[in-house]
Amino acid sequence: MKSTLRGLMFVAASASLAACLSTPAIALADDTPNPCDALKRIVAAAPDGFTSLRPDDGKAVARPYGHDAHCAVKAGAYSCTWTNEGANAGSAADALQGVAADIAACLPDATHDQNSPGRQHFYIGARGQRTQITAMTSGAGKLTLAVSGK
Repeated sequence: MKSTLRGLMFVAASASLAACLSTPAIALADDTPNPCDALKRIVAAAPDGFTSLRPDDGKAVARPYGHDAHCAVKAGAYSCTWTNEGANAGSAADALQGVAADIAACLPDATHDQNSPGRQHFYIGARGQRTQITAMTSGAGKLTLAVSGK
């Protein structure tokens, strides 16, 4: 009796596992783009003039604060601008502090040399080879992240 019950339990567990493995992937909360991964990818692309980046690569940085990020590479810089919205739609200055906290947490080698209500500035690297990271408010409820490097 015990061996029959164990056999049935094994068959049921195997069928459940097979069903799970054959089901198409389901998006989970953990599948959302990670701001840290995006920031690291952007900073790593600075030496090549950001040529390896696509406009969507920076959208994960904005994702906790807004969903309408527009990112582009122009004149040796990568920038994203978005509207502060959703659950974090307090003041733009509050959202800016959140973006600065993300930068500090994700890029521990970055030096934070300016902290004001409208602008946060960081840099990585030695003088002459620095990557500049600037987060700032830009208009009513808008935020901009700009990364430039040599």
